[in-house]
Amino acid sequence: MELREAVHLWQAEPGWLNTASYGLPPEPTMTAVRNAMSEWQRGSSPWVSWDASTDRARVAFARLVGAGADDIAVGSAVSQLLAPVAASLPPGANVVVPDIEFTSNLFPWLVQDLRVRTVPANELADAIDSRTAVVAFSVVQSATGEIAAVDDILKAARANDALVVADASQAAGWLPVDATRFDVLACAGYKWLMTPRGAAFCYVAPAVRDRIRPSAAGWYAGEEHAFYGPPLRLASSARRFDISPAWFSYVGAAPSLELMNEIGVEQIRDHDVALADRFLAGLGLPSTGSAIVSVDVPGAEERLEAAGVRAAVRDGRLRASFHLYTTEADVDLALEALTGAR
Repeated sequence: MELREAVHLWQAEPGWLNTASYGLPPEPTMTAVRNAMSEWQRGSSPWVSWDASTDRARVAFARLVGAGADDIAVGSAVSQLLAPVAASLPPGANVVVPDIEFTSNLFPWLVQDLRVRTVPANELADAIDSRTAVVAFSVVQSATGEIAAVDDILKAARANDALVVADASQAAGWLPVDATRFDVLACAGYKWLMTPRGAAFCYVAPAVRDRIRPSAAGWYAGEEHAFYGPPLRLASSARRFDISPAWFSYVGAAPSLELMNEIGVEQIRDHDVALADRFLAGLGLPSTGSAIVSVDVPGAEERLEAAGVRAAVRDGRLRASFHLYTTEADVDLALEALTGAR
């Protein structure tokens, strides 16, 4: 599907430059959620009809990141999906994480009896050595939009037998991501995947599956869903790490992800990065190749708010992010507010 054929599916008010905080749903997503909520209100539908959306979303996410559906676990948040990975490490294991890492991929390691070392993001690959048990990082950093040097990190990790755990929440949906290159890759859906909050996904490579204890296992992690009584009968696939899904979040997740696959990530990346580059050029700054930009403009928050532009401030810097529903007019509105140029 050509992007120009799909833009009518969003109803964004002018000036939304904040997908890195949350994405805006397309009309098929809103329709599906409204219908399910109405069914819930009336008691007119069995829950299994909503639950079917979970596997639709699982399959669609797997396709988006080049993995098999049986290698994808579902849950509600990145930290929730990563917690069993951290809890399965031996006490004192060494973990290396960027010093600006979003805490959903930091706190799960810190709350365990592990040795966590933080380093500048651009020094992560060099920090991996024979003592490293895990390297954990975001494919794209939330605060800055910096794209990780994935090739270098993977090379260093493989040379030292370190487990590679990545957070793709700020990447999947606009940046092509091959989940199978990682050991574990988690992703929240409510940003670039434009799902309701409460849908999250996790690729778990078959080679490391037996090294992770599914400590949050419940009925949804069972083979064919285990409702009552022993024995323990976990799914043989990555579904053993499933967390019982928030039904309506997945009702909305399935159509959003399916639409993204129809459009294609490469086309989305070209659109998003072109708008980010337009914004940076208007400020006299070079391209970064990312859909998230971080700039230091005095008074930016107040100027943008007065112009009706919604962005974010992270660590004192303006963070703007650009996605499918962003237009050149949105970019120019922000630039006019920041520079006074027309």
